[in-house]
Amino acid sequence: MRILGIDPGLQTTGFGVIEREGQHLRYVASGTIRTTRTEGVELGNLPARLKILYEGISEIVERYQPEVAAIEIVFVNVNPQSTLLLGQARGAALTALVTNDLLVAEYTALQMKKAITGHGRAAKSQIQEMVKRMLQLPGLPGTDAADALGLAITHAHAGAMLDKLGQESDLRRRQHAMLKAGRAY
Repeated sequence: MRILGIDPGLQTTGFGVIEREGQHLRYVASGTIRTTRTEGVELGNLPARLKILYEGISEIVERYQPEVAAIEIVFVNVNPQSTLLLGQARGAALTALVTNDLLVAEYTALQMKKAITGHGRAAKSQIQEMVKRMLQLPGLPGTDAADALGLAITHAHAGAMLDKLGQESDLRRRQHAMLKAGRAY
């Protein structure tokens, strides 16, 4: 199964693609989509920046052909304006994913950090190091790409468990964010 992880952000959105074959994970690709240094797009031009995110994610889906996507659930920030802007970036990413007919699972940053490092308060550098080790990368991925790869890894493990539970019971893939497993549609 090929999994696309997305760490949404208005300035920088991280992406990571992995493959799961049984219990083995293999790195495919990772990187970032930046909206701040795009020629012809002003920093204050929100619609143009959202379009860049939408088109960038659509291009990634077309290039790497993932079967499922995992995206971070937005947390409420101290600054409400920042939270709203991040929510709009996340909305553009979700729209690109579902427009390309991908199933989308959602995980909080805390869930991803706990799955990758063992504790939910891990620093960015710890996530980078663990993703490097888990995927046997030659170097550290960037922070946004590492978070996206972490989301994909989280889904590789949690998604497999949820599939097994679903086969054994009447468990439905649609879950609410208050559950520990996050949301999946």
